[in-house]
Amino acid sequence: MIAVVYSGSRYADWRLAEKGRILHGFRTTGINPYIQDERFIQQLLNKNTQLINNAERIRKIYFFGAGASSRERQLKIEKAFMQFFKNAKVKASHDVLASAISTFGNEKGIIGIIGSGSNAAYYSGRKIIDNNYGLGYILADEGSTNWQARCVLKDFLTEAMPQGFREKLLRKHNIDRKTILDKVYNTPNPNIFLTSLADFFLDNKEDPYMEGIIKRGLDIYVKTYLVPLSESYPDATLNFTGSVANNYSEWLREIADDYHLNVGTIIREPVQNLIKYYLNKN
Repeated sequence: MIAVVYSGSRYADWRLAEKGRILHGFRTTGINPYIQDERFIQQLLNKNTQLINNAERIRKIYFFGAGASSRERQLKIEKAFMQFFKNAKVKASHDVLASAISTFGNEKGIIGIIGSGSNAAYYSGRKIIDNNYGLGYILADEGSTNWQARCVLKDFLTEAMPQGFREKLLRKHNIDRKTILDKVYNTPNPNIFLTSLADFFLDNKEDPYMEGIIKRGLDIYVKTYLVPLSESYPDATLNFTGSVANNYSEWLREIADDYHLNVGTIIREPVQNLIKYYLNKN
């Protein structure tokens, strides 16, 4: 049996497969080695009945996740998983590679991610070409849910938000100044709080205030990530994964077109294409 895992900050999507068939698909809490230690990850694995029941049968695990960009953090994942999956070989990689494989396979192109976080890179058809992007939810993540939440919460706290939208936000989320500042500055995973607002943003995307923030974030993302990459690789196809890219795909395509960029495939979650890819290799 093989397992493929694709994890963002909010959720980790799992697929377990054997003999060419997908047997199980489910979600756990997101696994991020940048903000979680080995003990926390092992505790998370021990909470899932599907994993407990199949742990000894799994022989190969392909993990892709936000925060797994360095070899040090990849080793943290691999060690935590190997303690739980005693019979498995584990390979941890960055979520950008997963997105590239899921949309390009072995073809080359520019891959973009806009979900809870954001990133972009050129994919050679075999590996991701290193760049200076992917600086995380504090310094970067332009256009992502994290970025949207930072903008909305700042406007809420500084009373720069339209009153009507403020009332809608308060009906959905019981927040105040103390709660927001405590969640952002005094909890171990503030990005989880930021992404918890994603469904509210989507439900209110047609509100002029929210639409303006979403489009502004996408525009900054395109200028910051895609324009430089397209200048370096002018003939490259441009594909996307991620909830924001998928949910606001029409706006993303329009903004990219303003910069003379043509967007190809957009998918929400890479995990289904990833398991098919690795079933063909095993």
